Amino acid sequence: MKKIGIIGAMELEVEVLKERMNIRNKMEKASMEFWEGTLNGTEAVVVRSGVGKVNGALCAQILCDSFAVSHIINTGVAGSLKNEINIGDIVVSTDALHHDMDVRVFGYSLGEVPQMGCLAFLADAHLQQLAVSCCKEVNPDIEVYQGRVVSGDQFISDKKVKNDMIQNFQGFCVEMEGAAIAHASYLNQIPFVIIRAISDKADDSAQVDYPSFEKAAAARSAALVEYMLPKI
Repeated sequence: MKKIGIIGAMELEVEVLKERMNIRNKMEKASMEFWEGTLNGTEAVVVRSGVGKVNGALCAQILCDSFAVSHIINTGVAGSLKNEINIGDIVVSTDALHHDMDVRVFGYSLGEVPQMGCLAFLADAHLQQLAVSCCKEVNPDIEVYQGRVVSGDQFISDKKVKNDMIQNFQGFCVEMEGAAIAHASYLNQIPFVIIRAISDKADDSAQVDYPSFEKAAAARSAALVEYMLPKI
């Protein structure tokens, strides 16, 4: 049976979804609250993972082990890595990688996790296409892009660091959980997609832009997730 695990890093990113759920069960594990029920007529589990890659991966594993989810969607906000991707726009992941993984001394590419057999973790093609088509319907006033999500345990607010990421990884946006959730989904053979609304430009203006646009960006991302669930 289809059951969708929905992960947001912060309460702001999941509170709208929780408010709209028909909740029948709440479970606490690893200091996380998992809300199980139906959302837009679809079996779902909504959870706030907390910030960072360890939290994201641990959360995804609990969804697999304790709830036997069939798909995982990671929703939230991110910083843009492309000039044309503006605050408020949405990025749907084609793949995801860890920008802070560096084992080049042993012959691996920058960003590659040893012994995985891949540089980046591929998002599910059907979920990608669905997210893009649904975004055009539910958020017609913004642009939606498909591209690489890069993740690390850093909030990026330095133009030089941003430029290095663009050159090294050809990423579309940068954030702090997606690649870890993708990594866990890959190991568990669970289809996943990352949906990120742009809250800042990941440069020297990020500290100013992020608080102003975070709430609106998270709301757009949540609306898209809710709309696409019955179509999965």
